[in-house]
Amino acid sequence: MTVEKQAPASESIMVVGGGISGLTTALEAAEVGYEVFLVEKNPYLGGRVAQLNQYFPKLCPPTCGLEINFRRIKDNPKIKVFTMADVEKVSGSPGNYEATIKLNPRYVNSNCTCCGECAKACQMEIANDFNFGMDRIKGAYLPHEMSFPARYVISSRIIGTEDAKRCKEACKYDAVDLDMEAKTVNLNVGSVVWATGWEPYDAHRIDNLGFGRHQNIITNMMMERLAAPNGPTQGKIIRPSDDKAPESVVFVQCAGSRDENHLPYCSYICCMASLKQATYIRAQYPDAKIYIFYIDLRAPGQRYEKFYNMIKQDENVFFIKGKVAEVSEDPDTKNITVVAENAVTGEKIHQTADMVVLATGMQPTAANAKLPADLKYNDDGFIINDYENGGMFASGCANKPADVVSSNQNATGMALKAIQTLVKR
Repeated sequence: MTVEKQAPASESIMVVGGGISGLTTALEAAEVGYEVFLVEKNPYLGGRVAQLNQYFPKLCPPTCGLEINFRRIKDNPKIKVFTMADVEKVSGSPGNYEATIKLNPRYVNSNCTCCGECAKACQMEIANDFNFGMDRIKGAYLPHEMSFPARYVISSRIIGTEDAKRCKEACKYDAVDLDMEAKTVNLNVGSVVWATGWEPYDAHRIDNLGFGRHQNIITNMMMERLAAPNGPTQGKIIRPSDDKAPESVVFVQCAGSRDENHLPYCSYICCMASLKQATYIRAQYPDAKIYIFYIDLRAPGQRYEKFYNMIKQDENVFFIKGKVAEVSEDPDTKNITVVAENAVTGEKIHQTADMVVLATGMQPTAANAKLPADLKYNDDGFIINDYENGGMFASGCANKPADVVSSNQNATGMALKAIQTLVKR
């Protein structure tokens, strides 16, 4: 007796999240012939990788990996990209899902040439979220220099103001559309891959480490933006209080990670991020002293172990095994003193530095806002993949803490799982 295989109601795949995992998932599926809808909440693709100065394994700038992916997406008619889009609901079963997508207004249409005249005309400034609020941008802005799609955004905060009118009048290409409204799109897809990524843990919640109270305490992602050529200081690492070149920097590992009051798990890549950022400082300030306070150092894999060993050879980098208990600020110099107990010698250490960098943990986006679908989560907010039932899968850091290489490998696997869902039905 032969059994006929039932065709899925839809042979399309929806990928939610346009970071490195979402891009890889979408491209892997589309390049073997499947229709893919790529849904991203931001006005640009690239996710957290776009905010880095360099990333492992080759310490490349984001342009190195993202640029080719953007070209592949642009050239592939199988991929439909929705930016500034929120998934409001996903219902159905494997092979036949109904997804409701809300498209938020950009107030700039496809006529945009990125000439920048709207930004020149705009007078109001808003906090720059891409740089974690370390600088300000105009209310008409390009999110960053390699934004894809390459199109300006008019902030909703200036809609209805004279600034908005000035933006429209300045545009020679009729690209500014102040009458844009939110609209809803319904998609029928056979499988869904959630590549919703991660957020830096909110360092304000770690009371004893002083973030928000002391200006010269920053997070590791803020350091990435300081070191980036397109960052708030054009790549110059200077301390926030007075723009001074730092002569000493303390890195505080596991800031919020491996802590039952915050994130109980290890965020996998924070140790390597701090070692990488030590090279940023060293490149600009060869004589600066760098102090790394850690519980345990994690260098996952031979390549990372080699990198760690290289950093250990630097006579101006000091590793202290001890958990930082408190910080204080000198009101005159704005220098920061961290206090920790050396776990090896037992002595109490007071180390003063010009700047402190908190290696804040990696928290899944879904931990703060559950996704509008029937998904299972572990206690930390990471999505649990149900391979037996199939249909919906989590890719990259939506599933577990990971670096870029691991996220890409995982994303390729999730693309295959999504395809298998369509083939099996």
